[in-house]
Formats: sequence, C-alpha cells, structure tokens
Amino acid sequence: MGAIPMQRETTFRASAQPVARPGPPAVVRTSLPGNPLAAAAARRFVRAALADWTELGVPVAAGITDRLADDSVLLVSELVTNAVVHAGTAVEVLCRFDEGTPGESVDALVIEVSDHHPARAVRSEPRAAQPGTPEYGRGLQLVATLSESWGITYRSGTKTVWARLPAEGLPAVPEMETYAGEQALQRGLRAAEILAPLPNRATHDTDWINRGALTFLAEASDLLSGQFDENLVAALAGQLLVPRLADWCAVWLDDEAEGPGRTPDGRAPGTRLARVWHTSEQRIEELRRLLEKEPPRLTEAAGSGAVAVPWPGEALGGAESAGAALAYRLLAGGRQLGTLVIGRAGLVRFPDEATGLVEDFSRRVALAISAARRYQRQATISQVLQRGLLPSAVAEIPGVETGVVYEPREQGGPGGDFYDVFPAGQGRWCFALGDVQGKGPEAAVVIGLARPWLRLLAREGYQVAEVLDRLNQLLLDDATEAADAAAAVLAVAGGQEEPTDGPTSRFLSLLYGELVPHEGGVRCTVACAGHPLPLLLGADGQVRAVAAPQMLLGVVDDETYASVSFDLLPGDTLLCVTDGVTERRSGRHLFDDEDGLAHALAGCAGLDASLVAERIRRLVHEFSQRPPDDDLALLVLQAR
Repeated sequence: MGAIPMQRETTFRASAQPVARPGPPAVVRTSLPGNPLAAAAARRFVRAALADWTELGVPVAAGITDRLADDSVLLVSELVTNAVVHAGTAVEVLCRFDEGTPGESVDALVIEVSDHHPARAVRSEPRAAQPGTPEYGRGLQLVATLSESWGITYRSGTKTVWARLPAEGLPAVPEMETYAGEQALQRGLRAAEILAPLPNRATHDTDWINRGALTFLAEASDLLSGQFDENLVAALAGQLLVPRLADWCAVWLDDEAEGPGRTPDGRAPGTRLARVWHTSEQRIEELRRLLEKEPPRLTEAAGSGAVAVPWPGEALGGAESAGAALAYRLLAGGRQLGTLVIGRAGLVRFPDEATGLVEDFSRRVALAISAARRYQRQATISQVLQRGLLPSAVAEIPGVETGVVYEPREQGGPGGDFYDVFPAGQGRWCFALGDVQGKGPEAAVVIGLARPWLRLLAREGYQVAEVLDRLNQLLLDDATEAADAAAAVLAVAGGQEEPTDGPTSRFLSLLYGELVPHEGGVRCTVACAGHPLPLLLGADGQVRAVAAPQMLLGVVDDETYASVSFDLLPGDTLLCVTDGVTERRSGRHLFDDEDGLAHALAGCAGLDASLVAERIRRLVHEFSQRPPDDDLALLVLQAR
C-alpha cells in the first residue's frame, strides 16, 4: 500500500492587540483517508509540525516541551483511531497554538480532529459494544485526562472533537531508573497507563482490550521497530506489558549460534534470561533468581500461541502467591528466537481477549528481535570490513602536522571513501584520498585492492604519475572482476539468480601525493584523477588550487597521468577532501558553489591541522539541516 498523501498548510493569524512576545501562532492541517493507517500518519504529522515550528523559530515554539509533544501525539492518535472506527470517513487534523489571554497567561496547543459522519457520536462512558462493532475508542477519557478543556462541535456534515493542552504541561510522572532510552518509553506509554484497567477491576479487562488494542499494538510496533539491540527490545517488551496486561513479565533469548539441538525441556543451547520486569521493582531480582532456576518448558509442538506455565509463587508471596502465567514462543522466519512469559496475580486464567492480544504483541516482539539481530550481524561485518579498509594509524611525517576526518554515511558501515598516509622509504611519505563509485561490499572490494597496490607501487619507487598509470590498468583488469564477483554473491544472497545489470566497472577518483621533507619546508608532488582539487592555504592567507583535473581511474585504458610539484613552506596548509564535502547540498545550493570551500579554508588561517579539519567538518554539517547523504572524508597536511 502506498504512502498516505499528506498536505500541510501553515498560516499566521495577525493580532490586533500587542502582546508580550512578537509573532502570531502557527496553524497546520492535513487530511487523511479513513483507514487503519490514519492514526500512524496523524502521529507523524503532529511530530513533524512541532519539529518544523521549533526549527523555524516560530515564537510560540518556546512553549513546545517533550511532555507537550508526547501528550499531543498520544491524543491525536486516540482521536483519529476513534474517528476511523466510528465514522469510517476521511479525517481532518488541525493543530495550532493559542496565545494566553490576560486572564489565562499560559499558551496552549489546540488539536482538532474532524470526520464527516456527525450522526455517530463518540462515547465517553463504557457501553456494550453493538453487533458488528467490536471496537470503539475510549478517546474522550484520554482527552479529559491530558487536556485542560475539550469539546465537540457539530457542523453541517462534520463533527469535530477538539482539545486544549497547556504549553506548560501537566505534572510529570516520576521517572524510573531503567535502561537508557526508556524515559521516552515511559512518556510514550501514557495513553496505555490512562486507559489500562485499575487494580482489582478484572471485569473491565475485556472492555479495555477491545477498545485499546488498536492503539496499543500501533504504538508498540512504532517503539519496537526502531530498536537495533535485542536486549533493548526485551526491555521494551516488559515495559509495554507491565502493568497494562500483566503484573510481571520475563523474556528469554536463544543464542543465535547453531547448537547440537534443544534440551528435553525445549530450550535452545545458550538460552539466557534477558529481562525480568515487575510492577514492584523490589521483587525483580527475587523473581529473576527463581525464573533462572525454573525456565518455562515448551515442546517443539508449541506454536506461537499461549501455553500455561506454573506460577512462581515463592518469589511473589503474600497476596500474589497465586495467579495465572502464560508463555509464548517468539518465532520469526520459522526459527525460535526466545520465549515471552507473563503473569497476573489473582486470576485462575487470563481472559481470551488478553491471551490473543499478547500473542499478537509477541509476534511483533519476535520480528523486532529478528530485525535487531540482522542489523547487528551486518554491523559486525561492516566493522570488520571498515577496519581492513582504513589505516590503523596515520604515519607521522617529519615537519608535517596531519588532521583527518572520516565519516561514512552509514555509521559503522563500509563507506566508499578511504584515506591513507604511509612511509614509502628513502625519505618519502605518501598520502591518498579516494572515493569509489558505489557503496557497501562492492566498493569495499575495490578499496581493498587499491590501498595495497598504492603502498606496493610507492615502495617499489614508482613516481606519483606512474603510480596512477599502473593503478588505472590494475583497476581495469582486476577490480572489475572482483567487484562483479561480489555483486554476484550479493545478488544470490538477495534471492536473485544472477546480477541483473551484468559486468559493471568500479570507477575510482583519487588524490595521490608524495612528501619529501627538506630543510626549510616539504616538497610535495600530487596528481588528481577525477577528484576534487586540493587547496593550498598559504601563510599569507591566500588560497589556490595546486593540481589539474584528470580522468577517473578505471575508465580509459592506457591513460597517461601527470603530476605537479610545489613546496609546502612553514605555515602552509594543504586541504584534500572528497565530494561528500564539496557536494554537500542545501536546497539547490552546494557547499562549494562560488568557491565555498576556498572561502571556508581562508577562514582557517592561524589554526593547526586538526583544528582546520574539525572546522571544515563543522561548516559542512552546518551547511544543511539534513544529515549528510554521502560519505565525508578530508585530510589536512600542514608544514611546521
């Protein structure tokens, strides 16, 4: 299903009376189709609107706090869900800021949700569900709890539910000492806390589940799908279930490594108790000790459904010495990843509605664990590749100070950029900064060939231009074959029978140079093959390019390259960058438009090499509000 089209309209209302702070409030609105995707789209819309107001510096944005943002997202999610379930029509969402009046000094965020079926009013009190309508929202309970005022407005063909949230927020919920990142989780679950049944109100469980399941599962999916650590997924699972559906929860995770088989009680070798959560933090460790001794025993025949397990009465004791406990196998892709166990005191058995809801939830937990494991596997492979593609240390050059910045687009992953600084013997040091066409493993193959060749050719005594001549021929002969082999492996892993594009050359842009220190300076010889030209900042503050553009490596057979030589005098700074710097984009503008890089370098006069590198990096990042969409690498060489 395609993405839901969203139109955002921002207007400003002129104020006739002077106010203490300049600027009128902002208003945004959007229209959403009446389908199950509307609630998630509404949450994204409100988050984006508040972020835009903050980024643009709209005066009222000063009142936007994390608590206000969380409350507004929860509120709009519940009201849109209610409108979709009851009306089934398109839904309009409006979000605006109202400035405080003389008698009401606090600014407020107003949210309006409109549908086009006014004959079907939302309900604020529990009522029996009508035949054919198994779910209905409890949105007005949430509205009344979060807002300072709310109401329903009926117009011809339209019903609007509105709520006013004070910008100063409501009293904060006491924070708990939990895993990093769980403070956001506590805020994100406020709707479930408000709507959950109170203690000793088991008769209302079914009613709450029928009405809150859609929002609960939607919010749970949003929280779980963004995690790349299986332990954090387990922690979030416990926080989501306790105390909303259970008094305690435990998650076992099976070791990913293939073992000789499962134990007689159905456990995989290396199974570990990853997370235990209880409504009372004082009982967590005691419960953990007992569960580690007696883990759940599930047979191979058990699917993803609920299986009754013994109640750990010893650990709970007192009024919780009896209750119901259920275990769920966490299955994804036909493999068992772990086990989820929940328990609730005072019950002989869980209601069927709760059992089914937790089963749906357990599937989401299993998928999140599977995704986290795939991410970690890929991250590990990428880190190993990255360590092999970059030098373990930058060589120290007599009379030269070095500054390096390297930021792959995918953090921890292999980028298409590389650098190297190494001794070549006979009083020579060489440096290189390159960029391979393409990304990922295929680019890594080319870098893994190019770097050793550069070092070998340099240490064999070849001059700068000769090194590029031979590297160009080697790329045409060997790198294409290796890259095609890597592409074939990736295609098979991705389910393709063979690469669809056929043989593809891997081009390489490269800036390569040689440094020979001498009394009074450093002799520098460089050649540039399809790469951004190096810039020289002289001690007098003047900036100039010190190389000529030439053909990319790996494109034309028998290409002949040329080099240029010059002296780096004390105080001179040579800046070498990849196109991730020069082509950094902000709207229609590039960082290097109108010699932007040269102007940035001119402003670095008087700084040492490491500070020049850091300042250019900072200016590149600040050039656009969006994160970089390419690898970023730069090398600074400064004569002392």
